[in-house]
Amino acid sequence: MKLAKRVASLTPSATLAITAKAKELKAAGYDVIGLGAGEPDFNTPEHIIAAAIKAMNEGHTKYTPSGGLPALKEEIIKKFARDQGLSYEPAEIIVCVGAKHALYTLFQVLLDEGDEVIIPTPYWVSYPEQVKLAGGVPVYVEGLEENDFKMTPDQLKQAITPKTKAVIINSPSNPTGMIYTAEELKALGEVCLAHGVLIVSDEIYEKLIYGGAKHVSIAELSPELKEQTIIINGVSKSHSMTGWRIGYAAGPKDIIQAMTDLASHSTSNPTSIAQYAAIAAYSGPQEPVEQMRQAFEKRLDIIYNKLVQIPGFTCIKPQGAFYLFPNARKAADMAECRTVDEFVAVLLEEAKVALVPGSGFGAPDYVRLSYATSLEALETAIERIRRFMEARA
Repeated sequence: MKLAKRVASLTPSATLAITAKAKELKAAGYDVIGLGAGEPDFNTPEHIIAAAIKAMNEGHTKYTPSGGLPALKEEIIKKFARDQGLSYEPAEIIVCVGAKHALYTLFQVLLDEGDEVIIPTPYWVSYPEQVKLAGGVPVYVEGLEENDFKMTPDQLKQAITPKTKAVIINSPSNPTGMIYTAEELKALGEVCLAHGVLIVSDEIYEKLIYGGAKHVSIAELSPELKEQTIIINGVSKSHSMTGWRIGYAAGPKDIIQAMTDLASHSTSNPTSIAQYAAIAAYSGPQEPVEQMRQAFEKRLDIIYNKLVQIPGFTCIKPQGAFYLFPNARKAADMAECRTVDEFVAVLLEEAKVALVPGSGFGAPDYVRLSYATSLEALETAIERIRRFMEARA
């Protein structure tokens, strides 16, 4: 049977082949260390799990409103007021089946055939695919390493055409861990306001910030920017709740209503039990969030210092998320590999360490290492990479 054209347009994940090979080696009995994880390695905090159990025992196992439980929307509103000083109404919030679903739903209601969305590179792998699935056209703007991988106002201005509908800003970034400052966001925002471009602000890593840096939402910089911004967030990374699948979007009522209408015909509603867990995540103690952040920062400081001493790698120290994104072009050359993708495959085969090639993020000279795993495993992996590279130095 012939499949729909929209599916044929999708780009296969660059991580699939390396993941499949890593699993194959593990199944054969090899000690493979995977550094591709995009989720915290901690369990969900106990008080959140307890809230889910309580909700089940009390019979909260039925349908909920498509846009999310009113009580959860209220906690999200309180969170915005507490963290960003932003004021939202329930009609300006939709709860979705993860932040990824919030983005997917947004593009479905926002884009017509041929509409353009500006995506800075390196980008999270699903941005361009979701835009394409909605009939849109991804327009890439290269975030240069010398500018900490961040898009400049001039680059944004040059990328805007009459077909431009939106721009995506991901801060802290996956895969680079870089953060836009308030001044940088303000400059980008002025360009968007001047050209009527909607800002999609993906802030899913906002709680994972290091080195005294501060997360700023572009929506908090002015009432005008708030009116032209959709914030995407969730509890997956901050509260180690990736599997619970609770994310949300906040923005103009008409867009949120359209997203809610679409959700009513697609998912019906986010899982009821997970929503009660998310209520506990935001209303309960936040100490576990800070404890996880501190653990990630400790790993970052140790692993970064070891990585930059390995021949063939250069890396900017990230300020957020839980990834390192080093340039591995020289390492690939030293290993006599034509591409970094080939280098990643050879490293897995010989050193038994699985990295994610940067080609999947629109940056083929780089690799992504997640430090969302134990410090012991990280140090072992880095030592294996060091030995592999020093044998070729």
